[in-house]
Amino acid sequence: MNVKLFVMAAGVFLALPFAVSAQGVVVDASVAVGAAVTGLLGADQRSRFRAYVKHEHRISYAYSRPVTVGARLPAEGVTTYEVPSEYGVRNYRFMVVNDQTVLVDPNTHRIVQVAN
Repeated sequence: MNVKLFVMAAGVFLALPFAVSAQGVVVDASVAVGAAVTGLLGADQRSRFRAYVKHEHRISYAYSRPVTVGARLPAEGVTTYEVPSEYGVRNYRFMVVNDQTVLVDPNTHRIVQVAN
């Protein structure tokens, strides 16, 4: 009985990073737990948030690398903006990178969500 429980727990633990990555939220489970606690844009909020950003006419930052979750943006020369409270996103800021709206961790300068 204990062996079966151990095998099942190990399987869930090993599958977690893949399940989280498949949802397009984050690339590893440790970040997923933090993201779930603080909250990111839900699928139903993304189109409304993109419309808000477009209405704000934010200038797109030209980035020479792929715009992906986990990419680290430069600490200097980029401008991030506060996410309005109506979206329920705390501890992150947004910006436009290569014409894509992204949420950024202001402490690490890493992209935590691509809102496209």
